[in-house]
Amino acid sequence: MLVLATLTALAMGSPWWEDYGTSETFLCPNQGALIIERNDAQASVLSGRIRTTLFRENSDLPGLRYGDDHMRLIIRGDVLTVEQLPDRFDCMRTQDA
Repeated sequence: MLVLATLTALAMGSPWWEDYGTSETFLCPNQGALIIERNDAQASVLSGRIRTTLFRENSDLPGLRYGDDHMRLIIRGDVLTVEQLPDRFDCMRTQDA
């Protein structure tokens, strides 16, 4: 049982070479929890077993922005906005126990 838990934990983390300095959890309506691991150049979005890597966008608009051709994340304080057009929803940062 301990081995299974360890393997699950390893599957959830990012490889060391990606060097994400920040990991945050956000609760999203009808989506559950999203884990965002990020640094100055890129962000990794974890949802269950799905991982998506997005790259930092230069923008004069407010918030930290990461995106690709299909998805955009905007982090402003405790609010994460996820855009997958035509859908857009807001998530709230949670405190990890």
